[in-house]
Amino acid sequence: MQNIKKTSFIGIILMTILSFSNLFGLKIAGIAVFVGVVFFFVNKASEKQSFEGSGLDISAIRTNFKDKTIWFWIVLPIIMDAVSITISKLFLPEYIEHVLARTEVFVSFDKIVIMIIQLAFLALGEEIAWRSFYQRQLNKALPIIPTLLISSVLFAIGHFNQGDAVIVLYDVFFVFINSVLYGIIFHKTNNAWISTMSHFVANLFSVIILVFL
Repeated sequence: MQNIKKTSFIGIILMTILSFSNLFGLKIAGIAVFVGVVFFFVNKASEKQSFEGSGLDISAIRTNFKDKTIWFWIVLPIIMDAVSITISKLFLPEYIEHVLARTEVFVSFDKIVIMIIQLAFLALGEEIAWRSFYQRQLNKALPIIPTLLISSVLFAIGHFNQGDAVIVLYDVFFVFINSVLYGIIFHKTNNAWISTMSHFVANLFSVIILVFL
């Protein structure tokens, strides 16, 4: 961890601890997103860094989209959500109730416009925290593969919700897979706006299928 600044290291530790809190029924893992966003901007300010190259560069979106290979990675989380929902409808119908139960705290399913805004902000917050801050900082000390695995395990644990063991593991597994995919998108583009778009569309797709169809 020698390449990580002390302030960033503190943020990484706090996010890690908060993610594990879900396993003990504390329901405060979501605070890790707030912590990550705060430390991202603290780190950006301390380094006097512009948004260009910070991991949150809106001006680079057009350039990122010119790389046709990135579209494959952007779409892949949506495909994974379709796979998880299809399998669950056939063999694990309780999974749908489980996902909605852990999501309804943050999302107003009965108000469509508000729901879309909430999903967008949640996706952006998680991507700034877990990709622009956590992944980017951890990658200074570790190669990208262990960085992706560690950050995605913690991201998945942060989405843990108590319930039937099979359903919980199934849910956490697909959250982990999509987190790895968002991490790959960020690694390839160094832009959380792109991973946010993928994250938001995948979440919106899942909500439409789970709630309205």
